[in-house]
Amino acid sequence: METDVLWGIIAGGMLVTYATRLSFIALVPYERMPEFFRRCLRYVPPSVIAALILPELLRTTGQFDLSLGNHRLWAGALAALIAWRTRNSWLTIAIGMITLWLLSSI
Repeated sequence: METDVLWGIIAGGMLVTYATRLSFIALVPYERMPEFFRRCLRYVPPSVIAALILPELLRTTGQFDLSLGNHRLWAGALAALIAWRTRNSWLTIAIGMITLWLLSSI
């Protein structure tokens, strides 16, 4: 298969996926959505962030690592605690990165 054709298929798939999701959001005004649905939408960003970050914390070597030597897991747990208590994104990132740096240097 030609490279141009392959990239065209990928771009077309991305466009179709984006259009279907956008149509759901753009065609239905926020005020007309049921209250239950609006409440559920508040959980989308945290769940997406968790889906992106959690595998990086648990799979450091390609396999699940729940040992005490998993520095990423410790730094992530401390960052989650800071995020929960302070709700400050910058402080959460800074504490998580500093913790990972300190644990990795030991």
